[in-house]
Amino acid sequence: MSCAEIFPVTSIDIRVTPYDWPFLHQARAEIDAFWRELSANKPHVFDGRVLLLHQQDWQGPHFRGEAFETSYSAFMTWKQLGFADTRVTNFFGMAALRAQDDGFLLGEMGPHTANAGQSYFPAGTPEPADVTGTYVDLAASVTRECLEETGLALSDLDLRDTWTAVITKGQIAFMRDLRLSMDAQSAKRKIEANLAQEDAPEFSRLHIVRAPEDAHGLTMPSFMQPFLDFSFR
Repeated sequence: MSCAEIFPVTSIDIRVTPYDWPFLHQARAEIDAFWRELSANKPHVFDGRVLLLHQQDWQGPHFRGEAFETSYSAFMTWKQLGFADTRVTNFFGMAALRAQDDGFLLGEMGPHTANAGQSYFPAGTPEPADVTGTYVDLAASVTRECLEETGLALSDLDLRDTWTAVITKGQIAFMRDLRLSMDAQSAKRKIEANLAQEDAPEFSRLHIVRAPEDAHGLTMPSFMQPFLDFSFR
């Protein structure tokens, strides 16, 4: 799809269930070749395990889905090929960091990462560590990624259970409303000071967005601008 669908979400219920992904068998050569090239260019990238959706059902603002586990290399190849298998969807939670003065904080991915130069909220593709029993705890995943990528403490955040879904081709971004206990400039300085203490931080720099047009010069995934437009509307 060329434009995004966006709406509030009341509940998210995603379970992990068995699934034999045909793409793994059909694209083995492409997966191996893509990963050889990516690992050569980005030696810090790790071929771990991630979760993708193979079933989804919307009942108004309520989302139910079924996810399966696969390799990061297969996921990245599938994504690189334009989300080749439409039976599968990439899903993830993002920490929509908003300061007391209503400015959003976006991080620009560092040169050593797979998404170098892209600016967006702290996020990560869900992984087996985010599963409790058979349930994907997306809220915990968002909190963990936010703390790891920014160095913020829990005391810096108002952990609201308020979500917005942004649906684009092959992807569902679940944006969690996280409010900061400080203004945007203070938050930017604090996060940048935390990043300066890391050897290889995920984010190379921070951007403050106080209006949709503030993000127009940034390189962002397809779901980010629609979310910002929606949030400032």
